Formats: sequence, structure tokens, C-alpha cells
Amino acid sequence: MNTHFTILLLFIAAIFQEVMAQDPDFKGQASVWGNFNPNNELQLWGGARYLPQFNFKLGEPSKSLFDFEASANLNGTLGSLPFDSLYSNGNIKPYRLWARYSTEQLEIRAGLQKINFGSASMIRPLMWFDQLDPRDPLQLTDGVWGVLGRYYFLNNANLWLWVLYGNENPKTWEIGNTSQRQPEFGGRFQTPVPKGEMGISYHHRLSDTNSLDTLVTLNDLVPENRIGLDGKWDVGVGLWFEAVWLNKAKNVGDFTNQTSLSVGTDYTFGIGNGLNVIYEQLLFAYDEKPFRVNEPFVFSTLSLNYPLSLNDNLSAMVYYNWINKGVYNIVTWNHQFRNITLYCMGFSNPKQYKIPLTANDINLFAGTGLQVMIVFNH
Repeated sequence: MNTHFTILLLFIAAIFQEVMAQDPDFKGQASVWGNFNPNNELQLWGGARYLPQFNFKLGEPSKSLFDFEASANLNGTLGSLPFDSLYSNGNIKPYRLWARYSTEQLEIRAGLQKINFGSASMIRPLMWFDQLDPRDPLQLTDGVWGVLGRYYFLNNANLWLWVLYGNENPKTWEIGNTSQRQPEFGGRFQTPVPKGEMGISYHHRLSDTNSLDTLVTLNDLVPENRIGLDGKWDVGVGLWFEAVWLNKAKNVGDFTNQTSLSVGTDYTFGIGNGLNVIYEQLLFAYDEKPFRVNEPFVFSTLSLNYPLSLNDNLSAMVYYNWINKGVYNIVTWNHQFRNITLYCMGFSNPKQYKIPLTANDINLFAGTGLQVMIVFNH
């Protein structure tokens, strides 16, 4: 047998033996759901999803730790108009696949991972790398491929640096695909301030504008820079804001500049078990000139959350589009068993979605209907 091959096999066997000695963790989440929406062409929908997850750790968290996570997203959907039409679809893809080295103040994580930050909670200008929808009980979001480093200072300030590669499709708020030949990169610095914290973020990528009807020549890659500022304070009520300016280095018409601002507040009223109320206001605009707000998107969002008991919770969310007067509503009741959670959701929304965020199966909630979901965690 080839000597180098033998050494490689021995090395792999040694790593596997060490991993098994550390008692790796296997867990998962299974969910099934059914949706009835008379506004859809296919009125009945059902689906199932399984997220198996494997983790292991080497080392001590108080000194230096190496850990690894691998998980997959296995899902299938079935839609039907009884006695008429039938549609089915299935997909298997990696969900998380990363390795991390960390100490008390340093963390370096590489692979397919979730990167999210900011102060807002519902419609977030700083939703740069995730697609978390606050109405989704599972809080699912695809990850991004890259390397993330974080350093935590002793005064609770922290510095983030990242390099992303291989994420071609446009992420939330992005116009145009991302170049496959050049990496994206950026960073964030967050620091405590009196009664709260503030952060500043930056990201750079090359945007492929081939699909846009713009002033740029065909197949041109345009440098794109964005900068974000956010803050959050507790002054009896919670107060926060997020502001982002995105600029393309070449003139691509109205898509040259993107400006967004979100402000919000929350408070828990002493009613019964405690009624938590969150309100956010978003202004979002494209324009050829920087910081010019012409025909903006304006959204108001309201979230109500009330714990009925230790195992039951009732929540409601309302989104209002001030431009086309669209109102988006969803009410959710959930009950927690030992390892199972039952969700019952009723929704009433416009048939054409105009909410500027990405969510899974979002078209199933266009119109008025009901959805039931059962989630099992093991």
C-alpha cells in the first residue's frame, strides 16, 4: 500500500477515534404542516422537513475549544386542488457546515454558517446575510459560505471581520448576483454606550448587473459598498434604530443608491401574564442620487405577544404598507408539549406580496387561510 495513503488513513482514524471519545452530539428537528388557502390555485398544501444535526467539541471552553457542526435540510411539499391538480417538490441541501476555534475572547468560524446582527427585530435594514422572518415558527434561514472572526474586548465591545465566497445568488436587499471570481468582505464594530450599545458595519462585493436594465454595459461587474449604523437602548422602554446606505460605484440608474432606515420600540405591559408590544417603522428607497428619497417604500409593523400559560402562547403581527395601503396579518397560537410544539396560524394578506424581505414559502401566505404545524425536537 502507498505509504502516504497509509499515513492519511491512520490520521483520519486518529481524528475519528478522538471525536468518538468526546461524546459527539446528535440531534434533529422534524416538522410537518398543512395549509389551506382558497386564494391559491392549489388550495391545499402540505409538507415535511427534517433538520438532522451533528456536533462535537474538542478542548475546554475556558481555554481553547475546537467545535464542529454539520446539518442538512431535507424537505418536501405537496400541493393540490382536490380531484383536479397535483404538485410535488423535494429538496436536500446542506444547512450548516462549519468548524470553529474559540478562546475566551476570540472566535474564528469557517464554512456554511448563519451571520446576523443588528438591533431591529421585524423588518431589518441590517438583514444582510440571513432571511429570518419573525412570523416563521422555525426561524429558518439559509447560511452563507465564508470565514467569520470575532474578538470580544473586556469592556464588552466586539469586533467582527468576515470574508465570504461562493454565494452567487442575491441576498436580502441585494440587487444583482454576486461575482463568483472575487470574494466579498466586511466587518462590524459594536461598543457599549450609556444604557445601551451601538454598532457600525461595512460590506463590499462585486455586483453582477447583467440582469438589470441599467446604464451599465452587458456583463459588467460593479463594486458595491454598504455601510450600516445601529443602536439600541433600554430607557424604561426599548428603543432602537438601523440605518443603511448602499452605493454602487457605477451609475446603474435608480439602483445606484439604496437608503433604508428603521426605528422601533418595545414595552411589556403589566396586563395579566404580561403583554409585550413591539412597533417598528421602516423607510426604504432606491435612487440614482445618494440619500435622495423619492417614492419610498414605507412600512409600519406591530407585534403583540401574550403568554397564556407556561405552555401556551398567543401572538399577532401586523404589517402595513403606506404606499399601496396593503395590510398583512397573522395570528399564531402555540402549545408546548414535552418535545413537541403545536402551532396554529391564521392569516389575512394581500394576494400580491410587497414586503421587502425573503421568507420560505412566502407565497403560501398570500391571501387568507390557515396553517397547522407540528414540530418535534430530539
